[in-house]
Amino acid sequence: MGVGLSDGVFIWDAHAGFELSCVDDLDILQTWKNAGINFVSINVGYDVNEWHQTIERLSYARAWLSETDGYRFVGTVEEIDAAVADTEMAVAFDIEGANALNESIEMVQLYYDLGVRQMLFAYNINNAAGGGCHDEDSGLTEFGRSVVNEMNDVGMIVDCSHCGYKTTLEIMDCSRDPVVFSHSNARQLWNHERNIWDDQAIRCANTGGVIGVNGISQFIGDGDLRISSLMAHIEYYLSLIGAEHVGIGLDYFHQSETGSGFEETVSENVAYWPKHQYQSRNLRCVDPFQIIVIAEELLRRNYHETTVQKILGGNFRRVAEQVWK
Repeated sequence: MGVGLSDGVFIWDAHAGFELSCVDDLDILQTWKNAGINFVSINVGYDVNEWHQTIERLSYARAWLSETDGYRFVGTVEEIDAAVADTEMAVAFDIEGANALNESIEMVQLYYDLGVRQMLFAYNINNAAGGGCHDEDSGLTEFGRSVVNEMNDVGMIVDCSHCGYKTTLEIMDCSRDPVVFSHSNARQLWNHERNIWDDQAIRCANTGGVIGVNGISQFIGDGDLRISSLMAHIEYYLSLIGAEHVGIGLDYFHQSETGSGFEETVSENVAYWPKHQYQSRNLRCVDPFQIIVIAEELLRRNYHETTVQKILGGNFRRVAEQVWK
């Protein structure tokens, strides 16, 4: 572990951004394991997909985790602790967008039972639950309100990343539990529609939630991958909402995913990635190995080790302890 950090520091990455299209894609989890990450939430579906594809991806992700040494599928914080004690990396699932529900509220419980512990409402454009950040924000719908209530009831973390401004505020008003932005940067620093304004961040903190700083270059700055630039977002949030509400959600994917496959997905679904916001399709991202570099830089800037531990994983762990059942 890095200089100044205690042995056994706990690291939680709130969202992995790689697209899970076949079982071989799960081999990328070795990147997080090699980087010393203790827990990662992996995306098993987003609004671009059909709902049944999410079920299919859950089935082979669960099978892979049960059959592969060094990893453990988890659904509680106690199970995370057990995995860490056995030097295994803990993994749970998240969904990016309510299209996966197929407009059926009963699907929330089904996904929870299959291991989904976090879900956001609209992936960039509007759907039956609410508005997306790249669309004319419709706000949280009646169906969306029922989804918030059901997520609170079953113990699934409510996530506002990718959602429209109005929708996020209405979600946070509606939820009885802490709400997170699992992978969203500060729009005051970089004016991209995927980033969030100060009042959204403050409202999130007021729910007891956490904002995970995103490592994708287009959301840090103009194709910027410098750790100093990512640090600017972390320090901005620390000043704005306090150390109890900042975490890491790198949204990392293997760089080859920005090749022909990604280009094809974007070209076939341009509404999700409008050209005025994604003039470059060459998405790059900070990798999980840089989390320790970030921690060491925070220590170098005289942040207390307790603060660094909260950012690395303690804050998201606290939310999970409050929400998961």
